[in-house]
Amino acid sequence: MKTNKQRCYPFFVHDRLQVLGHPFFHFYLIRGENATALIEMGVSATADTVIGQLAALNIRPDYLIIGHPHVDHINGLPAMREAFPEACVVAGAGATEFLAHPRTGPSLVHDDHFMTAFLKDQGIVNSRPPLTTGPLLDDDTLIKGEGEVIDLGGLTLEFIVAKGHAPGNLAVHIPQLRALTVSDSLGYYLKCHRFFPIYFTGYADYMETIDRLESLRPHIVAPAHQAFFQGGDNIVKAFALARQEAEAMKKMILVHPGGDDRIIEEIFAEFYRDELLIYSRENIIGCCRLLLRRSREA
Repeated sequence: MKTNKQRCYPFFVHDRLQVLGHPFFHFYLIRGENATALIEMGVSATADTVIGQLAALNIRPDYLIIGHPHVDHINGLPAMREAFPEACVVAGAGATEFLAHPRTGPSLVHDDHFMTAFLKDQGIVNSRPPLTTGPLLDDDTLIKGEGEVIDLGGLTLEFIVAKGHAPGNLAVHIPQLRALTVSDSLGYYLKCHRFFPIYFTGYADYMETIDRLESLRPHIVAPAHQAFFQGGDNIVKAFALARQEAEAMKKMILVHPGGDDRIIEEIFAEFYRDELLIYSRENIIGCCRLLLRRSREA
């Protein structure tokens, strides 16, 4: 298990799998013999960094794959489309409807402004202004569902509908590399070696997804933030930690003697620090409310 504060970006995990971006946002470049794919789109403030990294590598991706349509995985898409208009955009079923909801666009714009300011304070500066309208998917978007594949030539991207975290959440299995990109399916990894469990659409689905992804026996597990996991023991520990954090969160909520507001305040106080400060208070409080609701439903 390696934190990427110690690394320079981009870096290789495998000669056909490279990590772009910076510790807050990971983008995964998959190089086949005939085509390349970039997985994750980040926010608008990360786009120029990644576009510059791709230019230095002399790569123009053929596929732009959206992990899921939350702010930190979709807001970089307009810049990526502008830079690579020939690339095919790939998303999971449910992403289009989520982005088209009337409340989604204003929320994505608000959070994009907040995150741009935060990254600037961290010394990650770009000349691109924050979004003024939320991104949408067009009719040319390739919607991938369970078991569908993209052949890059010598490498196959196998799509997994990873339920529990978000509509349209996709994990991507690359069996030839024994690699698995998981977006936020295991939670949000923090440098204190914890996961913030984020079962926003269903606790049972979230836990089933963790079990299913582990059953693939990957050698490389690639989340969208902070770290990647490589090697047998590290993989086992990562899945165990993700499962343990979710179980502990649900148990705490269900046995807590206080009211809803107090529970939300305690979850917020425990997790709103370090890397999670890149999100607005309103965003994380909303996450806490969803965890409360989904735990009660479970």
